[in-house]
Amino acid sequence: MKTAFNGLRNAAYSTAISVVISVVISVAISLAGVGTMVVASSPFNLVSANDTVSVAPIRLAAADTNRLLPLTSIASPDALISKALQDIRASRMDDALREVNRAIALRPDFKLAHLIRGDLLTARMRPLAGLGAASKAPSASLDDLRDEARVRLLRYIDQPASDLLPRQILQLAPQQKYALLADTSRARLYLFENVDGVPQLKADFYMTIGKNGTDKRVEGDKRTPMGVYQITEQLPRAGLADLYGDGAYPLNYPNEWDRMQGHGGHGIWLHGVPSNTYSRPPRSSDGCVVVANPDLKELARWIKVGSTPVIITDRTDWISLSEWEKSRDDLLAQLNQWKHAWEARDPDRFLHHYSSNMTSGKGASWAKDKRRNILGKEWIRVDLSDISLFLYDNGDMAYAEFTQHYSSNTISSVSSKRLYWQMQQGAWRVALEKAQDTPISNKLAQR
Repeated sequence: MKTAFNGLRNAAYSTAISVVISVVISVAISLAGVGTMVVASSPFNLVSANDTVSVAPIRLAAADTNRLLPLTSIASPDALISKALQDIRASRMDDALREVNRAIALRPDFKLAHLIRGDLLTARMRPLAGLGAASKAPSASLDDLRDEARVRLLRYIDQPASDLLPRQILQLAPQQKYALLADTSRARLYLFENVDGVPQLKADFYMTIGKNGTDKRVEGDKRTPMGVYQITEQLPRAGLADLYGDGAYPLNYPNEWDRMQGHGGHGIWLHGVPSNTYSRPPRSSDGCVVVANPDLKELARWIKVGSTPVIITDRTDWISLSEWEKSRDDLLAQLNQWKHAWEARDPDRFLHHYSSNMTSGKGASWAKDKRRNILGKEWIRVDLSDISLFLYDNGDMAYAEFTQHYSSNTISSVSSKRLYWQMQQGAWRVALEKAQDTPISNKLAQR
C-alpha cells in the first residue's frame, strides 16, 4: 500500500513536470520555421512514428538517444540535469535522483540541481504542484530557476540536424579559425570551426544574457546588444572582480553601426561566473554574455583576440547547405558587382550600390568626392581577399569584412574594410562603409 501511495505521489510530480516539458516542446515547435519533418516514435509519445509535423528540421532528443547525451558531454552537469528532467517526465524518479546527485557531486554550487533534488525527495512524502514547489526560495528566484530548466531542456529538444548551417554566418575568412554565435532565445553559445570557409558546429554552451533581454540601446538598460562584434582583448582572472569568474573577453560594442544608430553604453564582455556559482539564470547579467567557468576555460582554447567574431542573434536560423550557398553566393555577387563598377570607373553604377543616406543629405559631399576621385583616375584595380560575410538577426542587413588591395595610376594602398549592407526594395545597398587604410606606396603604381 505504501509503495502504491508513493507511486501516486511520484506520478503527481511527474505530471507537474510534464507540463513544464510540454511547454518547452511547444516553444521549440513555435520557434521553428516552416518546413516538414517526419520524426521517429518517442518514449514520451509526443508523436507517432508516422506523424508528419510542419516544422523546421529540428531533432527531438527523446527520439535519438545519441543526440540526447553526446559522449563528449555524458558527465557534464548540463547533460545530467537535462537527462534527469526527461527521467521525471517518464516517471523514472529513481533514475532522475541518481542523475541529479551526480550533477551535484560534480558541481555542489549548481542551484538548479539542488532545487530538483529537493523536489524529488519531498515528492516521496507528499504530492508537489510543479518544479520548485518544495522550495522556500522567493518566487522571483524560482521563476529564474524554472526558466533555466526550460532552456537547458530545450537544448536537447530543439537541435539542428547535422547537415544544417547557420544563415547568420555565410563565410569565414582563413584567419578566422573559429566563430561564436550567441543564440539568445535558446540561451546557447555555439562554437563553429572554419572548414574551408564553411562554419561547422564544434560545441555549444549554456549562456546567460541581460536581465531585460536583447537590443541594447542606452547605458544601464541591462540589455545585450545584437550584431557582429570582435573580441578586443583577453582579461585574465587576476585583477578582475570575482563577478567575472575565470576571465573576460571585452567586445567592441558599440561598433560603428551601433554608433550610427545612436546606441550607447559600453562594457559588454564575454565572461565567467563568480567562484561560488556554477551557472546563472538565462537572464541575469547587466548585458554581458556569461558562461560557466569550466566552459570559459574550454572556449579559451579556441578564441583568438582580434580574429574570432562573436555574432549575437535572437535566434539561429538553421538552413540546408544549398540554401546557405545561395545566400552566400548572392551576397558575394553583390560585392563583386560593387568592385567591378569601381574598376570600370563608372561613378553612377558604383554609387548605385549605396543607400540614399550615403549619397544624399549629409552624404552628398562624400558622394561628390567619390565621383570626382573615380573620374580622375586613368585606371583602377581592386582586389578583395580574406572575405567574411555575416547576416544580422532579421536577415535584411549584412556585414562584409575583407582586405582591399587598391591600385590606380596615382596610388596603391591596402585597407581593412567593413561594409554594412541593408536590403532596400529587394536589393542590397551599402548603408555604412569604414576602412583602415595603410598606404604602401606614394609613387605611381604599375599597371
